[in-house]
Amino acid sequence: MATREVQDERVQRLNDREVADGGYVLYWMQASQRARYNHALEYAVQRANGLGQRLLVVFGLMDGYPEANLRHYRFMLEGLRDARERLEERGIKMVVRRGSPDDVALELGEEASVIVCDRSYLRNQREWRERVGREARCEVVQVESDVVVPVELASDKKEYAARTLRPRIHAHRDEFLVELEPTPVEEQSVNMSVDGLDLSNLDGVLDEMSIDRSVEPLSHLFVGGATEAGKAMERFLRENFGSYVENRNQPQTDDVSHMSKYLHYGHVSPVELALTVKGSGAPQESIDSYLEELIVRRELSMNFVFYTPDYDAVSCLPGWARQTLEEHREDEREYVYTRGQLEDAGTHDEYWNAAMKELRYTGYMHNYMRMYWGKKILEWTETPERAYETTLYLNNKYFLDGRDPNSFANVSWVFGQHDQGWKERPVYGKVRYMASGGLERKAKPKEYVEKVESRIES
Repeated sequence: MATREVQDERVQRLNDREVADGGYVLYWMQASQRARYNHALEYAVQRANGLGQRLLVVFGLMDGYPEANLRHYRFMLEGLRDARERLEERGIKMVVRRGSPDDVALELGEEASVIVCDRSYLRNQREWRERVGREARCEVVQVESDVVVPVELASDKKEYAARTLRPRIHAHRDEFLVELEPTPVEEQSVNMSVDGLDLSNLDGVLDEMSIDRSVEPLSHLFVGGATEAGKAMERFLRENFGSYVENRNQPQTDDVSHMSKYLHYGHVSPVELALTVKGSGAPQESIDSYLEELIVRRELSMNFVFYTPDYDAVSCLPGWARQTLEEHREDEREYVYTRGQLEDAGTHDEYWNAAMKELRYTGYMHNYMRMYWGKKILEWTETPERAYETTLYLNNKYFLDGRDPNSFANVSWVFGQHDQGWKERPVYGKVRYMASGGLERKAKPKEYVEKVESRIES
């Protein structure tokens, strides 16, 4: 079933102001950086059509976004360039402007009749939207498009684990998994005289910015944008999806879709991905497994950061985890490494070192190795607090999809979030333990080491 309708549950007014006497509708694009399957965009087109006005799309590009570096900025700008080109094909002008996103939205919102924005879940992103809703002179509407089931509909509280969120998601999933057709634009805006950055020269844009340049970009491996995401997904479905269930937890293989980085920047819609997978003709076991990761597990992360103010600190852990880590705070650690030693992949463990190298040089780490990687940082660091900070630091610095709700939830899981108590042991207490012997029983980590070394050398 295809529709142009944007479900009411995705739409939320951020103030009580009326439509202003403006010259256009403004879509402040920040989270959903794409021209397809973007509910905020389609809602904005419909509002513009209803008012007989043009639609202007703006993105606010700030220097020094917390923990972001050249690797992240390059990938994001590649996606924004792609989005701008696709929007122009629809007759919609998009500009990228330097400045804090909320400042940029308010500046261009001065001449707007209505401001439409998409939705994010992290603290600073929510604060931007709250400020725009508070200070804009016109109606401000937020439209949620980067989850299948809207977060507050799925649950009104922080869920304990995937098993408690899953039935809530499944109760609504099918009503939101519907094809979203683009709404025809009645008044084209590509000729509007609104200045923005020249995205045909990304190196020039980046050279002018004050950003962390300590981590190299990865355009030779992954290029940002919906177009590249579509190619990668087609390749995955054609070449790897048949063995997805069998190899999903086998880090020596490459049967992964690489969609997490595109989802992080909003270059691709989870609704579109889910519909594509459902219609792939693959075995139902593979489809169900992928949808579990894409929808339930991913949206558990959104639930976590939305309902957990301190999602980036050890204080967010459930009580049993904080207690058991406190009880084992003084336990002797067989190995203790500094943050620098970890960052340089300088441990005694060849499997862990390979994982860290994969992360540093590819911006990616196989999900099964992510778990082992995080668990060992807990084991090899002086205190739980220091371990938590170090895991987040390395995660957010090197992963292309770092600083994502999934990042914060995954790191927190290492320390007991969304989990239960296990057999008590030194350092970990009752927090789940992972050992190199377990890797060897369940996977082929020596082949993984060879794969990583070969990839780095090439």
